[in-house]
Amino acid sequence: MADQSNAPKPGPDALVDIYRRMLRVERNDDAIRKTIRRGRLTMPYYSARGQEVIPATIGHLLNDEDQICTIYRGIQDMVAKDMPLRPLWAEIAGRVDGTCKGKGGPMHLTYPEMGVMVTTGIVGSSMPIANGLAWAAQMDGSSRVVVAFFGDGASNIGAFHESLNLASLWKLPVIFVCPNNGYGEHTAYDVATSVDKISTRAISYGMPGFTVDGNDPDDMYAHMAVAIERARAGEGPTLLECKTFRFLGHVLGDDDFYIPKEVKEAAIASDPLPALRARLIAEGHASEELLAAMQADLEAEIADAEAFGMASPLPSVDELRRDVFAEEIAA
Repeated sequence: MADQSNAPKPGPDALVDIYRRMLRVERNDDAIRKTIRRGRLTMPYYSARGQEVIPATIGHLLNDEDQICTIYRGIQDMVAKDMPLRPLWAEIAGRVDGTCKGKGGPMHLTYPEMGVMVTTGIVGSSMPIANGLAWAAQMDGSSRVVVAFFGDGASNIGAFHESLNLASLWKLPVIFVCPNNGYGEHTAYDVATSVDKISTRAISYGMPGFTVDGNDPDDMYAHMAVAIERARAGEGPTLLECKTFRFLGHVLGDDDFYIPKEVKEAAIASDPLPALRARLIAEGHASEELLAAMQADLEAEIADAEAFGMASPLPSVDELRRDVFAEEIAA
């Protein structure tokens, strides 16, 4: 029976672009993990392998002026928004050509030119910051929307509730996106959260809230497109809980003993990346040759960015005194 839904649907070109962004995230994630294992990078790293549909679909729907405020495990959100990889790699390597001159590292990346505004190292802090950015967009009459990314564990802290309340009260053009992978660090969702769905908490604040299949580009597209349309029209915020799964532990090196083996195996067997690739070919949206060329181009871009980042100079001692105060005052 034909689909009678009037929900927005991604066309062939959109699906191909979502796949490209997913592949960009996955290939970059693979390169970072390999570089760490080889001892060329020393840094904490939080892989989002398995969760690529969420940032890729959102990245497709946003424009360069739209802004994101993400978290310390959010490199995928930046990569999916097409942030240039050279300054990203230089930053995670702690080099002067990085987005923050090597001072931020992997947990504090920023690139305002593409709307990558703030990466926070404090759980839940993306939401009040996103409210401030959304308020600025509202005050200057812009059509910008702001996306706040946060994990399921962050939905239990005060900043979540305060941010949703204020965003709804002022009808801010902000979308709260929670990739719910079932674990807040090493704690299973049902051990720490009293509601069966995070999206139900939106009711308390008078905003739409939906639980979405975060591994399905059609479901993600339908809900995110409507949330963006509402925000641009001045109708206020939306909360999206995007159910997904992470294939690796909370942090690189974590043996994820707390995840039942059969649950992890089932999730990996349903990997959304090869599933979308197969769909693109089966439905005639892309050929094997086009997708192979796409992957080769992305791998070349990532290899170039890695080489650039690792060749960039380390900061000098003088950098310790820069970007601290607008005007240095002698002691």
